[in-house]
Amino acid sequence: MDDRRIGSLLVSLRVFRGWSQQQVADAYNALEGRCTKTGKEIGRYEREVRLPIPYTRKYLAKVFGIDVSTLDHAVAFSKTRRVQARPQQGSAPVACSATGAVSADASVSAEFARFIARCNADELVVEQLEADVARLARSYVSHPLLELYIEIKQLRDGAFELLRGRQRPHQTTDLYVSAARLCGLSSHVCLDLGDYASAATHARTARACAEAAGHEAMLAWVRSVESLIAYWSGCYEQAARLARAGRHHRASGSIGTRLASLEARALAIAGNGTAAAAALADAERAREVMRGHDDTPGVFAFPAAKQFAYAGTTHLAIGNRQHVRQAIASADTAIRLYRSAKDDDRSVGDLFAAHIDLARGHLLLGDVEGTKAMLDFVLDAPPERVSASIARRLVDLDRELGGPQYGGVAQVPQLRESLKHTAVTAASASARSPELPT
Repeated sequence: MDDRRIGSLLVSLRVFRGWSQQQVADAYNALEGRCTKTGKEIGRYEREVRLPIPYTRKYLAKVFGIDVSTLDHAVAFSKTRRVQARPQQGSAPVACSATGAVSADASVSAEFARFIARCNADELVVEQLEADVARLARSYVSHPLLELYIEIKQLRDGAFELLRGRQRPHQTTDLYVSAARLCGLSSHVCLDLGDYASAATHARTARACAEAAGHEAMLAWVRSVESLIAYWSGCYEQAARLARAGRHHRASGSIGTRLASLEARALAIAGNGTAAAAALADAERAREVMRGHDDTPGVFAFPAAKQFAYAGTTHLAIGNRQHVRQAIASADTAIRLYRSAKDDDRSVGDLFAAHIDLARGHLLLGDVEGTKAMLDFVLDAPPERVSASIARRLVDLDRELGGPQYGGVAQVPQLRESLKHTAVTAASASARSPELPT
């Protein structure tokens, strides 16, 4: 091992501290203040699949407590060794018996080598794209949709354009993963606006990109999006099948918990309470044995708060008094966890969903006053923050309040009017949205 090379130096620095690659990534992210690095990325630097750019070296130097010039020199040395390792044209004399045809044939190989060198993406471009995707994925959780979708579209189109050009094989793989994630974000945009056909188109492209990259975790995540699309399209059994299919992919992180939770919710709505309860138990076990970290934060991760939110909806759909009480406890836990999270990790949509589940739980227990109190958080929100799925939940709750058992309750007429008003104004805000990315 030559410690003058950047890869060997990084390995030595890490091993000296007894750290894993993920621990180096965690320390890097803490210093940078963003979740842009993974253990996988640190491994690429150590194998010199990638050379860390100056911006990255600045933070790596802080992580290991060394002068950045040490890393700069190591990168320069690795670049020099790469050049020296390349075959040099004209470095050896041609044998006397060689013909002009052999020389011409060598020229063809040399020209192809120059073709390979003409890349339209370098390490900085690929790394910056990955950082932008990570930033958008996290911002998507808590920011208004229309603040983000134009940038998602621009970055996605840029990734497509890069992939139509030439890169080194490992860069092509990384670009396919980024393109898959950006298509996944585009699919979520359409989901939140209720355009399920467009959401499905983006999801299919995301799956194609993930397959081209051979990225199991991304393939599993795309299945979760396809399951969501089927769920909100009213195809609950299909939603459960898609979530179950996603669980066959071998992936670390929280994706197993997400897929089991999606399957549980869909099965419960489809009327299979026994299978739904079993899937909920699978989700809990997947959380307990979760391996590794999520590659990308935000919408690509599945925090415990979201798991409790899904569990609340599932228990309500299973029904009976015991499950209703479990639903209330799960929704209340989801709200508490989200409220204690950092602003960027606080999902407004999941907070809305949990409040609606709490409201419905109180309604099923005969507490109409408690129902109204839980709904105020949603009814007072700006219309542009209310997604199509939340509007659907409000409409369903309004329909439930129209049942004969609530006909004589004084608060119900005004509450139903508020539910209708919020759902309609949310739909109007969505209809005024600029053209969606395609």
